[in-house]
Amino acid sequence: METPGLVVHGEAEPFSTALRSLINNPLYSDVRFVVGQERQEVFAHRCLLACRCNFFQRLLSSEPGPGVPSPVVLSTVPAEAFLVVLEFLYTNSAKLQRHSVLEVLTAAVEYGLEELREVAVTFGLGHLQERCVAFIEAHSQETLRTRGFLELSAPALLPLLRSDKLCVDEAELVLAARSWARVGAAVLERPVAEVAAPVVRELRLALLAPAELSALEEQNRREPLIPVEQIVEAWKCHALRRGDAARGTPCRRRRGTLPREHHRFLDLPFK
Repeated sequence: METPGLVVHGEAEPFSTALRSLINNPLYSDVRFVVGQERQEVFAHRCLLACRCNFFQRLLSSEPGPGVPSPVVLSTVPAEAFLVVLEFLYTNSAKLQRHSVLEVLTAAVEYGLEELREVAVTFGLGHLQERCVAFIEAHSQETLRTRGFLELSAPALLPLLRSDKLCVDEAELVLAARSWARVGAAVLERPVAEVAAPVVRELRLALLAPAELSALEEQNRREPLIPVEQIVEAWKCHALRRGDAARGTPCRRRRGTLPREHHRFLDLPFK
């Protein structure tokens, strides 16, 4: 039986440094890109891109003809983000900057670079979340009707339900939360109330009028969504006519909250 050979591992850092020196280097380059609105010329190497990324393998599969090949135009990705993508493909590492991480994330998704996408999401999560929340706050009603809203994860939905700036009434938000939970329940094969549990505490039930709260209570008996004690706390707010009477139940009006007669008793109006 033949003895297995010895596998020798060289140092990773010199290898990575050598490959990094080839990024956007015309030396031995056999493909040119014209990138972004600024139409910046970027040099690369076909074999390396093709073996590292299926997107580029398909893009560069045709053999270049005689003479100087035409550049590959990629107008939708900014040059700075594209160079980060190349750095990752060449060296399996890349330096991210907060001002450009969203563009890198977009490119990573488009090119199917899962590892880079995950890192970009983690690195830019705060900034990305702030921009997404701000957009949804400004377009609340339209967003709640989209399929994308129904597919949000619970951690992604939480900051929305905590926002005072949503331009939507609480009654609509309760309906949207129920629709979201139904979709999640169908996908995860779990009860609606179990799927909704991480987020429904952020619904401001005390903002609803008594008739609305009664209707919600009746529907909640048929299809549990909201913990009974949360509804009880909202009723307590109505009974005592004080926003601070419902412990743990936010009573702040949102930007899109429609006025109701009992709102004049709330202690924490939206400012």
